Amino acid sequence: MTSSPHVRARRVTLAALSAVTVAATLAAVAPALPSHAAPATAPAGPASLDWRPCPVAGGPGGQECADLPVPLDHADPEGPRITIAVTRVASEDPSRRRGTLLVVPGGPGGSGVKRLTGTAQALRAQLGDAYDLVAFDPRGVGGSSRAGCGIAAEDRHLVTLRSWPAADGSVTGNAARSRRIAEACRSNGGALVRSFSTANEVRDLEHLRLALGEDRLSVWGTSYGAYVTAVYAQKYPRRTDRVVLDSTGDPDPAKVARGWLADMAPAAALRFPDFAAWAADPAREEDGLRTARRPEDVEPLFLALAERLDRQPRRSATPGVPLTGARLRQALQNALYDDDLFPGMARLLLDAQDPGATPVLPGDLAGPLPDEDAAVTVATICNDVAWPRPVAAYARAVAEDRRRHPLTDGMPVNVVPCAFWKTPPADAPIRITDEGPSNILMIQNRRDPATPHFGALAMREALGDRARLVTVDRGGHGVYLNNGNACGDSAVTAFLTGGRRPAHDIRCEDRPVRP
Repeated sequence: MTSSPHVRARRVTLAALSAVTVAATLAAVAPALPSHAAPATAPAGPASLDWRPCPVAGGPGGQECADLPVPLDHADPEGPRITIAVTRVASEDPSRRRGTLLVVPGGPGGSGVKRLTGTAQALRAQLGDAYDLVAFDPRGVGGSSRAGCGIAAEDRHLVTLRSWPAADGSVTGNAARSRRIAEACRSNGGALVRSFSTANEVRDLEHLRLALGEDRLSVWGTSYGAYVTAVYAQKYPRRTDRVVLDSTGDPDPAKVARGWLADMAPAAALRFPDFAAWAADPAREEDGLRTARRPEDVEPLFLALAERLDRQPRRSATPGVPLTGARLRQALQNALYDDDLFPGMARLLLDAQDPGATPVLPGDLAGPLPDEDAAVTVATICNDVAWPRPVAAYARAVAEDRRRHPLTDGMPVNVVPCAFWKTPPADAPIRITDEGPSNILMIQNRRDPATPHFGALAMREALGDRARLVTVDRGGHGVYLNNGNACGDSAVTAFLTGGRRPAHDIRCEDRPVRP
């Protein structure tokens, strides 16, 4: 579920997707923030935040930043400490302020600092001065303490971190690459890489609450960040005020990470018809982007083109990085997150078929991820839960999934570095239950390609009367202040500002797809 932050450019959010565990990528942190490459030893004690101005071009006025020291190992609070980068846009009217709203990013690997920088103005327009708006970069991300694994550059491309099988369906190459990545993290990652986990992010979040001096926090978590928020609300239920879970996956401990990734195959199939209808609409003629005459022709066209590129990759506008079948499939997965990415996907499909064109790869597919970004996305899911080891089982799963869900070609069930991870998880995944205050509002797109609606229904069932669910009848990933649906936005805003939660689960109708 986890987020793939480089993949898109949102209107009011950052370019951070939130949901493909092993493939999440990281948007760059705001330049005003320092990067702390190694843990620093400091005495344990009450944390404090020394706020300083950190204006960002195009960002909100009055933005401040601070560094929060937290234990590298929470079981050893007197031991080495690392730094968590925090940012704040404070309420300008103390008489209207009711508390702090914490914005938790997707990922693993998403930057909360970057996310708040991109959303603060829209949040302030919705919420007024009801909250100090606060976010943080999880350990390993952005301006927080970071560490790499020394993963080879050729293994850090999005299409190699995500295990797209070979053209014939073989997973042998994926297994060899996954083993290399796991070994690199074992040999070079150190204690900080071993500490990247949901459990530690939740512990760091509680340290942040204490440093903010808040008895309770309101929280808006998106995608993987929604899971982090749900775990926090389960572990510290009396420390939560109003909680919004935006775009959630199945919280069943047996489904964490591995199940989220596998769910993307049926999710993409449910979302693809939105793109097909858009790409075949006669309105695309004006922009030269009409891909097919009928919506039902788009999928076979795409599949045939991907298979042709498997056999004969096309030279792209990026030297040394060809357009392969895997890159075309990955471009589609990225584009399904947001209707605004449909034009770029249509152009790529058309150029890939034109012998006289040179296809331009999306930016996130044109080169390798930085080593630190790859390390945190891989290590978090591998430290969270044990994955099956037999490669033969992955090969069988890929063969079946390719047959059932050809758009994703078996990638979501393929072998990943976690199959070769040597360090067992330090914490078992927490079980989300209905024990706790009834202060949670969930919001979900019906056709989400990353955190599908059926996964959100599992979260809703687990929470019982603690939650209400707002379903928005549209596609894409991320809902609040993200897709222009007034019904969904107003439900969340009313809850955050006035505590008004629907008496029962509700459905918001979609507005027409943007041209």
